[in-house]
Amino acid sequence: MISSRAQSVAPSATLAISDKAKELKEEGKSIISLSAGEPDFNTPKHICQAAINAINNGFHGYTMNTGTPGLRKSITNKLQRDNNLSYSPSQIVCTNGAKQALGFSMLAMIDEGDEVIIPAPYWVSYPQMVNVADGTPVTVRTSFDNNYRITAQQLKDAITEQTKAVMLCSPSNPTGTCYSREELKALADVLDDHPQVNIISDEIYEYIVFEDEHVGILNVAPQLKERTVLINGFSKGFAMTGWRLGYLAAPQDFTDAVAKIQSQETSAPSAISQKAGEAAYRGSLDAVTKMREAFKKRRDYIVGALSEIEGVKCFTPSGAFYVFPDISHYFGRSDDNGTTIESSTELCMYLIEQHGLAAVPGDAFGEPNGIRLSYAAGMDQLKEAISRLKKGLQELS
Repeated sequence: MISSRAQSVAPSATLAISDKAKELKEEGKSIISLSAGEPDFNTPKHICQAAINAINNGFHGYTMNTGTPGLRKSITNKLQRDNNLSYSPSQIVCTNGAKQALGFSMLAMIDEGDEVIIPAPYWVSYPQMVNVADGTPVTVRTSFDNNYRITAQQLKDAITEQTKAVMLCSPSNPTGTCYSREELKALADVLDDHPQVNIISDEIYEYIVFEDEHVGILNVAPQLKERTVLINGFSKGFAMTGWRLGYLAAPQDFTDAVAKIQSQETSAPSAISQKAGEAAYRGSLDAVTKMREAFKKRRDYIVGALSEIEGVKCFTPSGAFYVFPDISHYFGRSDDNGTTIESSTELCMYLIEQHGLAAVPGDAFGEPNGIRLSYAAGMDQLKEAISRLKKGLQELS
């Protein structure tokens, strides 16, 4: 009864850890969870008010499949204002979250046997989306010493005649690393020599960049625009995770293809969410700035605290709200029950079951030496989490 396609898809490790945390909480155990990729702030008031107004004004029906004209116009204005990129509203498809924009892009682009290059560590869903589209994910393991960024030489070495696309995510989930202009230019120089290779640029964390402005590959290589799919959404920067609103911007023939798939699978996002998204891009970004400032303070704290734990290595991420420390120093050590920790998955299960700390293992992201800790949590929670992490690691012998 179950298709081979469904059997080939692995469940989300991040959701699995979150579910485990909830299960233990229901049993009455004290759990500090740094596993979820979700801002701990409320959606800004002016965005909520726009949704309330839409409800009160009877904006209750289906919208155009690709999104309301007002929202798509707001997105094109935003792309011009914030990214210096020119798109027409017809080149925008609004989706039920950025995850859907990514998934439908894979379905619209990938044929059986096509390869998609995915730098590791990667967001857990990238390879699975390629699998669902009958493609072949080709993971390229990056290094801690380079803050987990793929180099131009690594990209060049990974390209074959079957390569259809390369995935880029900056700022990165799970590492928080950002590509510089120089690094993106070097990658673009490689791609200039391979016109058959498309680019999927996931920029969902663009508003959470701490030291410099966000830079996407099209800002340094506008010549790649006709083979680039830009993915974005409202969940991270505006704390709108539950509103389920994302979008893609791409060449017209590609958005037409995605629109056909969406028309048969889901149709447009919620009408109310679209009105909220329109208000987000047309209104003040003051709330976004305040959230970013809070995330930066938390980042500085957690990086400093991790650096004081023996054997833990952690660079300072430039964006998003994650740290991805290398904890391989503790592999081969045993807990109080005599169980030897051989992987990041086993370490994370030990931490949640014996010390009440939920983190996501690097195994899930294609980098076995790390764990992902989200600092989208209050400072009191972060301090308690670090205390539990330190105690848990110290008890491994």
